[in-house]
This record gives sequence, structure tokens and C-alpha cells, in this order.
Amino acid sequence: MTWQRYCEYLCGAPEVGLTLDVSRMDFDADWLASMAPAMERAFAEMKALEGGAIANPDEGRMVGHYWLRAPELSPKAELRGEIESALAAVKQFAAGIHAEGRYTDVLSIGIGGSALGPMFAADALGHPKTDRMRLWFFDNTDPDGMERVLAGLEGRLERTLVLVISKSGGTPETYNGMKVAEAAYERAGLRFGEHAVAVTMPGSRLDQTAAEQGWKARFPMFDWVGGRTSQLSAVGLLPAALQGLDVDGLLEGARRMDVQTRVAEVRANPAAMMALMWLRATNGRGEKDMVVLPYKDRLLLFSRYLQQLIMESLGKRLDLDGKVVEQGIAVYGNKGSTDQHAYVQQLRDGVNNFFVVFIRVLEDGGATLELEPGVRTGDYLDGFYLGTREALAANGRQSMTLTVPRVDARSVGALIALFERAVGFYASLVHINAYHQPGVEAGKKAAAEMLGLQKRLLAALTAEPKTVAELAPGREEAAYLVLEHLAANGRAVKSGASVEDARFRSAG
Repeated sequence: MTWQRYCEYLCGAPEVGLTLDVSRMDFDADWLASMAPAMERAFAEMKALEGGAIANPDEGRMVGHYWLRAPELSPKAELRGEIESALAAVKQFAAGIHAEGRYTDVLSIGIGGSALGPMFAADALGHPKTDRMRLWFFDNTDPDGMERVLAGLEGRLERTLVLVISKSGGTPETYNGMKVAEAAYERAGLRFGEHAVAVTMPGSRLDQTAAEQGWKARFPMFDWVGGRTSQLSAVGLLPAALQGLDVDGLLEGARRMDVQTRVAEVRANPAAMMALMWLRATNGRGEKDMVVLPYKDRLLLFSRYLQQLIMESLGKRLDLDGKVVEQGIAVYGNKGSTDQHAYVQQLRDGVNNFFVVFIRVLEDGGATLELEPGVRTGDYLDGFYLGTREALAANGRQSMTLTVPRVDARSVGALIALFERAVGFYASLVHINAYHQPGVEAGKKAAAEMLGLQKRLLAALTAEPKTVAELAPGREEAAYLVLEHLAANGRAVKSGASVEDARFRSAG
């Protein structure tokens, strides 16, 4: 029955050579048939979204990342013009930088979707022998992390182009990274603006800064493209083009996948089938985790990229009717066959609280060295995939497999588009809004409150040691944690043998 089931349910996107095997998932034909009405609604909602319907009522905006690879489908002529002009500007700018020959490196500063997508594409498609420029990233507000990156660029800042990617320009992590980079250029006797490029919303705080300071270039971000779906906008295409990657291939792969995943026939639509498998495996309530296991080093960062795409999109407290549902699917993963020696032991024999998404790449690439007659290193890699798939199935563990012919720009673009649409379908099936992120905004607000508390504590510190109760009555725990950090960095002085006895005074 395994072979029959494999043949019956295998689907894919022939134009990009991708297939999806769901034969090892726990469903039957009757269940699949029962989901037809729900999928009809999901297809209709997706069609409306692509047609320009307000998909994010919280912000009153459209969601149009699908138009980025098919501008002719955008609902307004001006949108098509904006997309096409932005892409042309990206290509022209990258070609000019390469022709100029001045720059060897790119420092990309962003957070979330402004970093995860560009990092994934750079690692998946780059190669030291063919890259036109080397990419570096600030993707956090960790001073030690940024210092390590700058140490790698020591002596080459004059030949390093800086991309600052932020929709508003006010995102703290990106703003902080920009200021750290700016200070490094000033220490090197260089004018930061001559090396800086902004990717932002027209008229934003960052856009105004770039204009006032005469930055090298500015590229638009669109209000109707969320960060986690922005890889195929200037956010991801600009660093990719500067690196020398095939941006047309990325767009073409996504476009062709979109064509296949618009088909309103479940068994011919890999995104629909994948969304239904997620629904079945998790009981539509996130009851199982998604483990992403690509058997290819180049796809190592794909699971990190998918974490944001899936968890930020689907992790919602309320459904579209305002009912508390606490939806979501937890995503984690690394790569095969590394995971044979890490957490596959638990997947095989431990708690059965997951399903696996294997990603198989047919072409090995690299050296063709034979380790023994007829056996190469790539054969071992594929053998480990096949063996792990069998071992999990033998113990009642569910998995599906995505197969691509090779890791190139078209296949990466296709994978991005496939998961984007699967997320949209799944959100429809469980009746949530995949295109807002109130939890992220809540976290930002809470962080701002903590920084406000820190400022008040610094102002309250004197030469006389005080307890946290004296310094911040009613906020003792938060105050202690803030002051503990300040003391560790020489900005306050801590005394006392225990937490209860702790006293803090100014460092002056």
C-alpha cells in the first residue's frame, strides 16, 4: 500500500521540478474529500487577497507579496509601475556598483524579515568563487555581535557598502545597528552617508535621514508587503543582486510556483495539500510541532526563515471573529544528516509531538569522489534521508517530503512561494488573520517600558546605596534585573550577599 499511496498522492509543480510526497502523513481519502468545502473557501479568500481585498483589517491595508513576481496581476496600474521600477532600480544600482569596482563587501542591517530572508538566500545561493561581493549582517542589537562583524571588516570599511533595511526607520535593533556602523565609519575617517543605502517606506524617518544626509541611494518598501514576505522585494533582491545572485531566477521560481498553487484542485496544488497536512497533523490547533529537515547544507537557514514566516503568521490569540483560539504551529529544524546525531533520536523514540517536513535535493553537486565502488558522499546523504524517513514511519511518526532537483535561484524562489501560500491557506482553514502581528508589537511596547524604567533608575541612583524597593516600589523584580545588568557593565555598583540584601548606588 505504501507504493500505491505514494503514487496516488504525489503532487508538485512540474515547471520548477518540485514534488510533494504526503504518503507518510496520517490521513485517508474520506478525510481529504471532507475538506473540499473548506478548501473552496480558502481558494476564494486567496483569490480575493490577490485581487486587492483588504486582508489586514487591523491596519486597513492590502497584502500583495504575490504581485512582486507578477506585477501585471496587481489591482492598480500604479502598483505595477512601482514594482517594476523598483526592480529595475535594484538591477541598475547593483550593476553600477559592480562596474565601479570600489566595493568588495556589503553590510546589511535589518531585523526579522529584513534579515532572515536575505541571510537565507545569501547562504543558500552564494559561493566564495562566484560572489561579486561578500555579505555581512547586523541582525540584532547585541554589541558584541556587531563588534565581531566589524572586526571581520577591519581595514575594508572604505570598500564596504551599508544597507539599512527598515520600513519605518524606528525599529530599535536596526536603528541601533545603523548608529554603531555610523560610528565605526566616523572612527575610520569616512563619511557614512557616502557608503549608505536605505531600503524603507518613502517618507519614513529613515528615508528622511537618508535624504538629508545625502546617502548613496534609497529603495522603496511597500506598505502592502509584510516583513516576513518581503524577500522578493528590494529587501531581499538588493543584497542578492549585490552579491551577484540570480534575482530573475528567484522571481521566476516564485512566479511559476504561484501559477501552480493557484490551481483550485487540491491534489494538483502542493500548497493546498501541505496546508491540509498541517491541519490534519496538528488537529488544527497546533498540537504537534513542525520539524524542518533539509538534506542539504545550503538550506541550513531555511528553518529559521520558516520559523518567522509560519509562527508570526499563524501564532494568533484571536480568530477573525474575536474568539480566543490561541493558534499556531511551532517550527524548528537544522539539517540532515547532522540531525541523525542530534535530535532524531527523540523523533524516533521519544514523545510523538511533531511531524517532519523533509527537503530532499536530487543533484549532489560538489566532489564526485567515490568512497567505495559505486558509492559517493552524496549517496550517503540521500541514504540517511531515506533511512530516517523509514525509521520514523516504522514507529508511527508522520512526515512529508519536498523534493527539488537542485538548490538554485529558481528552486529557492519556488520554496519561498510554496510556504507563503501554504501559510495563507492554513490561516483560512483555521479562520485567523495571517497578516498582522499584535504579539510582536506588544513585545516592542514592553521593551520600551523597560528602557523607560532604566532611565528612571539611573536618574534615581546616588552615592548612597539603596534597595530596589526604595528605588522602584512596586517594580522590584524588574528594577533588580535592570540594575543587575547595569552593574555588570560598570554603570551602577551592586553590594549585598543575596538578592534580598542587594543595594545599588551610582557608579560615579
